[in-house]
Amino acid sequence: MACLLEAPLRISVLSEVTATSRHYVDRLFDPDPQNVLQGVIDMKNAVIGNNRQKANLIVLGAVPRLLYLLQQSSSSLELRTECAVVLGSLAMGTENNIKSLVDCHIIPALLQGLLCSDLIFIEACLRCLRTVFISPVTPVQLLYTDPTVIPHLMSLLSLSQHTQEYITQIFAHCSPIAKAPPRPSLFSTPEHQTVLFNHGAIQNIAPLLISPSYKVRMQALKCFSVLAYENAQVSMTLVNVLVDGEQLSQVFVRMMQRDKPIEMQLTAAKCLTYMCRAGAIRTDDNCIVLKTLPCLVRMCSKERLLEERVEGAETLAYLMEPDIELQRIASVTDHLVSMLADYFKYPSSVSAITDIKRLDHDLKHAHELRQAAFKLYASLGSNDEDIRKKITETENMMDRIVSGLSESSIKVRLAAVRCLHSLSRSVQQLRTSFHDHAVWKPLMKLLQNAPDEVLVMASSTLCNLLLEFSPSKEPILESGVIELLCSLTQSDSPALRVNGIWALMNMAFQADQKVKVEIVQALGTEQLFRLLSDPDTNVLMKTLGLLRNLLSTRPVTHIISHGKQIMQAVTLILEGEHSIEVKEQTLCILANIADGNTAKELIMTNDDMLQKIKYYMGHSNVKLQLAATFCISNLIWNEEDGSQERQDKLREMGFVDILHKLTQASDPNLCDRAKKAMQQYLA
Repeated sequence: MACLLEAPLRISVLSEVTATSRHYVDRLFDPDPQNVLQGVIDMKNAVIGNNRQKANLIVLGAVPRLLYLLQQSSSSLELRTECAVVLGSLAMGTENNIKSLVDCHIIPALLQGLLCSDLIFIEACLRCLRTVFISPVTPVQLLYTDPTVIPHLMSLLSLSQHTQEYITQIFAHCSPIAKAPPRPSLFSTPEHQTVLFNHGAIQNIAPLLISPSYKVRMQALKCFSVLAYENAQVSMTLVNVLVDGEQLSQVFVRMMQRDKPIEMQLTAAKCLTYMCRAGAIRTDDNCIVLKTLPCLVRMCSKERLLEERVEGAETLAYLMEPDIELQRIASVTDHLVSMLADYFKYPSSVSAITDIKRLDHDLKHAHELRQAAFKLYASLGSNDEDIRKKITETENMMDRIVSGLSESSIKVRLAAVRCLHSLSRSVQQLRTSFHDHAVWKPLMKLLQNAPDEVLVMASSTLCNLLLEFSPSKEPILESGVIELLCSLTQSDSPALRVNGIWALMNMAFQADQKVKVEIVQALGTEQLFRLLSDPDTNVLMKTLGLLRNLLSTRPVTHIISHGKQIMQAVTLILEGEHSIEVKEQTLCILANIADGNTAKELIMTNDDMLQKIKYYMGHSNVKLQLAATFCISNLIWNEEDGSQERQDKLREMGFVDILHKLTQASDPNLCDRAKKAMQQYLA
């Protein structure tokens, strides 16, 4: 019976709540304009800080009526302004509120309102637009639908500090960096950056960096960080911009000074980071080495707030990702490697945080610190062996990575496996830390059921663990990994196909016959030949590498039995529009086939293939000449059965004359290989 009583109780409470809100909506329809104005003002006061009241008014249909009043030319400016203020307040509620407002076409209505000449009304519309656009649920393309909107917003920048603040915040509310929200940002495509660039964003916003208003300066700074991100055109332009006679990069440097607010220091550092990564500033420029990098390292200090430490670490990781010198400098700046270890201990039981709300927030977001630390460690250790050693020797580091691989947060798992991948480039670490902590076990578990972005990084790490000198190779083989890797080669993702075939290639290198047979049986010759015609060059290269390894030493009979198909695939590649590297790898496969006792006949009975080898012996590229010559050298080797007949046939086809010419080649390796081949004829 309790269940039966509960429903009427809820209905009565809801009725009471909506009844108290109904009169606010009813007053919007009063025939007296003055009563309507007072009703809107009362509604404004009622919704301030009251999310329940906001939701009730939206449900009761207040939004369409407010928008109607806002757009009516017969409405007084005061009424239209108050409507914009109330709509802005409703937008400050929940994401559902924003969705309802957008569904009611609030954005076109507010943009239309910007054509009014009254500054107070324009500011109210802009303030509401700002609130709507900074929400992660707003479709940002609505800002770009009408091509007249952006130039009009640019023209409004000069009206007041408020218009400057709101418009730059609309432009800069989010950026397409690694920490971007799960939706397209205002600059989710280079086209959006280009639209703003073409409408004079740089010239219009640059002067705002010296505005007397801190809010305006900050939003302008954020706008530049968004515009410069992965955009060479914008970044190259920014380098030459002068603000009050000073270079823009130097304005950013001043904003990174320690006496400036942390938010400003961090955003200025991001601007210079993005300009550097886009190629507009050299990595050895003093503003990067002596200013930006130290500023970002400071942001990683435990004195900073959680979000500052996260953003600082992630930006620093991005700055030095491609540059080994910056990685070396960062690794010895302010004990950064050991400082990052604190990211895994936060908040500690003796945390100095006394603000309960802040502590609760940080407990909920502590995983972001771990994610940022893994990212920064990955960037630090991507090239230098000494830095990798320093990272793995940091307290409990390998245990933390292993734990990170099984965290509930997908972002932490991805960052942890990225860190593991970075460290797996070290032969020493593969032989020591990776083996001691059996990292292959959690890695294999991660591969069983993960999103593609994690699978790509995990399978890439597995490729390194399957290298010949890795102690993890044997236990991984015994775990039944071949089937998993073969399934990756059938993925729609080129990156996963590459990693699947790459791992199989590493596995087949100098492997015994049993492993090679297992690979061929699991992959299937049909799939192997399908991969040989893959449109992705990287997939093709790794497949050729796998085939080369399968055919090295004693070729697998499962492969040689499909000799005709192999020769067809090789012919297509050698005749096709492929790179030098692809054709070199293909000729190396022929050389391996030529090294087998029975497999030699696959080439010797194929005059068309012999002519192709002959052509590549005379090619302008030394790598291709060398690979083709190596193939002929294997075919005529004296110590093998039938060598005399093969030598005679190749002499008749003119190969001896070509070999003789190659003994005079300027490349020492090619010259030496040709001389060794000629010796087979002289023996």
